[in-house]
Amino acid sequence: MNKAAFLHRFHSSPPLAVSDDYPLTHAGRAAGVLVPLIDRPEGLTVLLTQRALHLAHHPGQISFPGGKQEEQDKDLIDTALREAGEEIGLPRQNCQVIGVMPEHRTITGFCITAVVAIVKPEFDIIIDSNEVSDTFEVPLAFLLDTNNYITEHFHRGPLTNPVHFIPWQNRMIWGATAALLRNLASIFTDNN
Repeated sequence: MNKAAFLHRFHSSPPLAVSDDYPLTHAGRAAGVLVPLIDRPEGLTVLLTQRALHLAHHPGQISFPGGKQEEQDKDLIDTALREAGEEIGLPRQNCQVIGVMPEHRTITGFCITAVVAIVKPEFDIIIDSNEVSDTFEVPLAFLLDTNNYITEHFHRGPLTNPVHFIPWQNRMIWGATAALLRNLASIFTDNN
């Protein structure tokens, strides 16, 4: 999918519905993640990170660059851009923010705002090994095709929640990252 086609659909679609997330009994810790859509000649790709294996929370999981909102962040867009700079060396000036997705609450107590940006590919990835072990790109068209998703339903107490999985090469994208991607894909697949 190219940039023009994505932008047309993203901006002309009805607002995204709130995704199937985990109902928190409190506000949740605010976090911002960047959904970096790399503008390649062959089409848009999504840049993902693999979390470092030594981390206490979610080691080795696939994620978007991002993290908890800090006091100096003016908003969650600022959080997402700051974290992307810290984690993978993505310069802010390479990012054209095109919108934000509805909040997504997680079982671990976060309330995540995903910031969607078109990214100019002219930058060198510089991994902060304290947070990230690897980066890779997946064609956006693959991630927008819900036939590439596996959905399982998990029970926790009286609740049943869907958990999405996206196999890609030798990796498994799942959890909040897959849920956010599935919500983005809904613009292109659900009732349209």
